[in-house]
Amino acid sequence: MEINGLPLHPLAVHGAVVLAPIASLVALAYLVPALRDRLRWPTLVLALVAAAAVLVAYFSGDSFREANDFFNDPGAPVTEKIDTHEDRGALLMWWSLAFAAIAVITTALHRRDGWVRWLLAALLAVDAVAVLVLVVLTGDSGARAVWDGFAG
Repeated sequence: MEINGLPLHPLAVHGAVVLAPIASLVALAYLVPALRDRLRWPTLVLALVAAAAVLVAYFSGDSFREANDFFNDPGAPVTEKIDTHEDRGALLMWWSLAFAAIAVITTALHRRDGWVRWLLAALLAVDAVAVLVLVVLTGDSGARAVWDGFAG
């Protein structure tokens, strides 16, 4: 996948790296009772858009790797680093999809009280933190694959 001759993955990654943490932070702020009503729709929209950005980044990365034999050479030092990046990207993809699903359910049941609200809040908080951590880990492993892998 390319845009104007440039591989889509390095371009798409920027959307995921920016939108997923913003969505996670807004979702965490949504859990503050005083902010719930104001952040209901931004939480929902950002979670869905962030999950879409992560999906585009993941699948474009898969396509990018398949199109370049260099990335799949078992003897190349960069291959192991790219494997790590791909594994973390897959985790981020699944956690982002779960985050979007939980955001949909949480905002749909926005007015619910009691144990349902607490359970959904706990799930949303755990998933938001997981997405934040995985964005950092995935981005770091990708940067290491690029900079360490091509530097020597």
